[in-house]
This record gives sequence, structure tokens and C-alpha cells, in this order.
Amino acid sequence: MSDPGLLSFGAALLAALAFGGLAYALLYPYFSADKEQSSRVKSVVDSKRTVLTPLEQAAARRKPVAETLREIEERQKAAKKVSLRLRLHRAGLKITTRVFWLASFVCGGVLAALVSLSLPPSPTRMFLVVVIGLIGVFGVPRWVVNRITSRRQQKFTLELPNAIDIVVRGMKSGLPLNECLAIVARESAEPLASEFREVMDQQRVGVPLGEALEKLTGRMPLPEVKFLSIVIAIQQQSGGNLSEALGNLSGVLRDRVRLQMKIKALSAEAKASAMVLAALPPTVMFLLYMSSPDYIRPLFATRVGNLALLGCGLWMLTGVLVMKKMINFKF
Repeated sequence: MSDPGLLSFGAALLAALAFGGLAYALLYPYFSADKEQSSRVKSVVDSKRTVLTPLEQAAARRKPVAETLREIEERQKAAKKVSLRLRLHRAGLKITTRVFWLASFVCGGVLAALVSLSLPPSPTRMFLVVVIGLIGVFGVPRWVVNRITSRRQQKFTLELPNAIDIVVRGMKSGLPLNECLAIVARESAEPLASEFREVMDQQRVGVPLGEALEKLTGRMPLPEVKFLSIVIAIQQQSGGNLSEALGNLSGVLRDRVRLQMKIKALSAEAKASAMVLAALPPTVMFLLYMSSPDYIRPLFATRVGNLALLGCGLWMLTGVLVMKKMINFKF
């Protein structure tokens, strides 16, 4: 029989030899000439890799552009919530939120008083007065602000290609970009002049041009303004001929305006038909009430009439929403 001590010694010796062989295999390149050889080979390979192919160069140029676009999208998603103050600023109204809410309550009170005085005493009059009052407080003022904002943004969109052309001609004549934007702020029509004037004021206090244009995008959430901001941000990141890029952008914006006008012309008949169909039932009901109030009074004085009026209102709302969906075109 073999000695247990000898077996233990042999096992320990084999373990030591295995550990030593593993350590030698791992540490040998660092203590031999192979390390120097591998470093020379690596330097040669890296020097060859510095000569990039056209596809690799294009990919290298696209990388900072993609990162810039991703950063802009992330900042826009973070600032997606629109406050009432920003809504008023977008509409160009120089009033505070307190004045807006005061005007809203006055509008709601006036509409509620008109409904209360025009309807005869009935169980549903108080309900209608409350509903119309809430619409006057929370609906009508915001609708007016949205309409003013839409008209202001439309004027901005029509004037923006002309402003970009001014910038392109100024840069081709040797003026810097900031001076061209200052000319736009001085010479353009409203609301373009006031918005670019605010951009220049922000630059004077140290705000970078890309960030100032991003804030302009927040005040004017239009695709055209986003295009302008992205073009200038990409040019600042990767370089290039900015005047040529802005010239192409001006052509694209003019094509978009022409497409918008063409869509409005083609859809004008459908919109007119939808407006007539939506306004016909309320107009007929009002004329019947003015000519023979006893004939239409059961709609307001009885429970069955109230249910019928509520059902008709829901169906009318559904029809208006469907027609609006059909005549609104994305472009």
C-alpha cells in the first residue's frame, strides 16, 4: 500500500506545478520580448486604421449629427409640458396669467347671465347655466388664445423663408451669422422680428446660439423652426457650408408653404360643406325658438325632451369630430 503522506506530497507538487504553469503562461508576455513585439504590431495596425475608407469617414461624420439630433429630441421631450404663461407668450399677448384668469371668469359670468336671461324657468336651466359658465371660463378664452397663436405662427411661417434668404445673402457677402440674425431682428416684420430680437438679446447675455434657437423652438413649436435649429446646430458640431444648407432649407420651406396653400384650396369645398352641416341643426333650433317658442319648449321643459336634446348633442358632437378628422390633412 502507498504511503498517505507520499500521496499528499505528490498532489501538492502537482498543484504547485499547475499553478506555476498557469502563472507562467499569463505573465510570460509581460516579461519577454513578445510584449515589445505585440506593441509594435498594435502600433502598425492602429496607424493603418487611421486611414479611413469613405464609408468610415461618412459614418464618423454622421455620428456627431445623430448625437446632436438625439440631444435635441430629448430636450424637447423634457420640455413638452406647456404652461399658461408660455401659451400667452406664443400668442404674443403681453398680459399676465392673473389677468387671463380674470378675463376668463368675466367671460363665463357674461355667458351664464345671457343663458339665464334667455331661457324660461325650467329644471334644466340651472344645469345649462352652469355648463355654459364653465365653457366660458375654461373653453372660450383658451380657444381665443389658440386662434391668435395659430394666426401668429402662420405669419411667422410665411416670413421665415425671407429671413433665411437675408441670412444667406449676408453670409455670402462676408457677414458673420450673428450679424445676419441681427439684421433679421431689425428689418423683418412681426412676429419674426420680436422672436429673433429675443434670440439676439439672449446671445448678448452669454447664451449660445444653439440654445437660443432651441428656446425659439419652444416659443414657436413649428417644424420650420425646428429645421432651422437643427441645421445650425449640426453646422456648429460638424462644420460645412452653412449658407448652402440654409439656402436649401429656404427652398424646402417655400415648397412646404406652396403645398399648404394647395391643400387649403383643394379642401376648401369640403370644409365649407362641413361648416354648413355642423351649423344647420343649431341654427334651425334657434330660429324655431324665436318664431314659435311653445313648439320647441318641450325640449327644455320635459325630461324626455332633455334626454332627446342630450342625445342629439352627442350625435352632433360625434359628427363634427368625424368631419374635422376628415378635412384636416397632415403635410
